[in-house]
Amino acid sequence: MIEFFYDLLYPIQWVVAWIMVRFHDLLTAVGFDPAGGAAWSLSIVGLVVVIRILLIPLFVKQIKAMRGMQVIQPEMRKIQQKYKGKNDPASRQAMQQEMMALYRSSGTNPMASCLPILLQSPIFLALFHTLNGIAQEKPVGALNLELVQQADRATIFGAQLSDVFMRSWGDGNWNAIILTAVMIVLMSASQFVTQKQLMAKNTSSASMEGNPFAQQQKLMLYILPIIFAVSGVNFPIGVLLYWLTTNVWSMGQQFFVIRRMPNPGSLAEKELQERKARRAARRGLVLTKDGEPETATGAEHTTPAAPVRRQRQQPKRGTSRQQRRPGGSRSSQGPNR
Repeated sequence: MIEFFYDLLYPIQWVVAWIMVRFHDLLTAVGFDPAGGAAWSLSIVGLVVVIRILLIPLFVKQIKAMRGMQVIQPEMRKIQQKYKGKNDPASRQAMQQEMMALYRSSGTNPMASCLPILLQSPIFLALFHTLNGIAQEKPVGALNLELVQQADRATIFGAQLSDVFMRSWGDGNWNAIILTAVMIVLMSASQFVTQKQLMAKNTSSASMEGNPFAQQQKLMLYILPIIFAVSGVNFPIGVLLYWLTTNVWSMGQQFFVIRRMPNPGSLAEKELQERKARRAARRGLVLTKDGEPETATGAEHTTPAAPVRRQRQQPKRGTSRQQRRPGGSRSSQGPNR
């Protein structure tokens, strides 16, 4: 059954192997040792970067869906309070209908926040299986047997990319033990920081109260790093490098999104408004309640006063008639006329 599942992932594995080999060729062309650990390690990093760039549209959809779910949390709690203690089928059906009506009116789909994760899963599994296959000398696509063996023997900081913490512990390979231990700690720490950043900065206090999803986030804050640490002792260094790179990418990507597009009512939104206010103050502008500079109808602080145009003084009517007479100017008529 497992082999059949991996056969379904083979097209994705083929693409993964092709990207990694192309990065290896590029690094070799610029002077890296083709059999060295630096070339193969950077190929894995480049592979993760390419894949994560391709997945950015899915990440954006996920962020928008999660933001929409947080915005409607107060309304959802009102519906839940309305039917609290009513366990009869009619009440449960009525509550579900009101919640579905709320989803439709707000344009929010609860499955939209989960769908990107589900779509990413086959790609991540193919990545894992390809990198794990290096340690087992399993060729795939452009990553032929010769390259697989070369990558398997490549060393970084004195440890092979195929070394595993548990196996190295039994063999007394201290280079591999230290390197894998450091990578496992960094991998778990980056996962913790990413989850903590999401909860502390981008979640409003209103959405945290009585929200089962928020309680699950709190639980995952501590469970995920433990899962990474426990499972990491059985991963080859190449796989640990993949997970560490993708965790660091997720942490940086999430930091950027939270800083530029925070959820309403969150601490990150408050900090964004404060930064906008400081920038506006330096430019002599005044911000509206929405955090945008006031327009011309808002206040005189934002729109410079229009320059005063002096009205041209019209000549006296008598003088004009005299100027229109034939014979020239007024002075030519003489004062005695």
